[in-house]
Amino acid sequence: MEFHRHLDDELNELRDRVLLLGGEAERALERSMNALAERDNSLARDVLDHDDEIDRLEIDVDRQCVDIIALRQPAARDLRFVISVARMAPILERVADHACNIARTVTDLNLEPELKPNPELERMGHHAVNMLRSALDTFTSNDPRAARECINCDAEINVLYNTVFRKLIELMASHPETATRDARLLFIAKHIERIGDYATDICELTVYMAEAAIIKHVH
Repeated sequence: MEFHRHLDDELNELRDRVLLLGGEAERALERSMNALAERDNSLARDVLDHDDEIDRLEIDVDRQCVDIIALRQPAARDLRFVISVARMAPILERVADHACNIARTVTDLNLEPELKPNPELERMGHHAVNMLRSALDTFTSNDPRAARECINCDAEINVLYNTVFRKLIELMASHPETATRDARLLFIAKHIERIGDYATDICELTVYMAEAAIIKHVH
């Protein structure tokens, strides 16, 4: 009984820590997109300044997963939970890395004249933030049905990415004087598109955790 109580406590602590990591990654993405929309260098720098903390959280989660598996030898659902968290932590760290790349690009863009608003790019960022938040919610609630629904949201991000890509390429061809700025917006769009993929990965891990089903490449 004592052994199981300790395991439950450690699993709860692990859940809290990975959700803290997820919250930090989500905030980094949201702040980077706000920095882009508002041409706010201080907000962009804030994203970059918090990246070391996110890296430390990822290392802590990884270390705790290893300790639980080695010392507690969880089985069945508990083992799937630990494995899912171990896979999720680096995904969240990479989301934060993409947010940092967006923030760095924002500081470069802000050295140049302001471009016209790009509503599709803004919508991409909005969808990515919401999708990441929903993916983390499905994990928290252990809801595979909601996870599958969330995966479908990635299609909208991909459609927007294709639209943004086409329009920016056309602008670069017709207005070469803005090509550098347009190329930077393309990089931002690609970072957002990848974040949608990572949110999908989180949803797939939720399904695995809840149902022991591997749905990668089949949904």
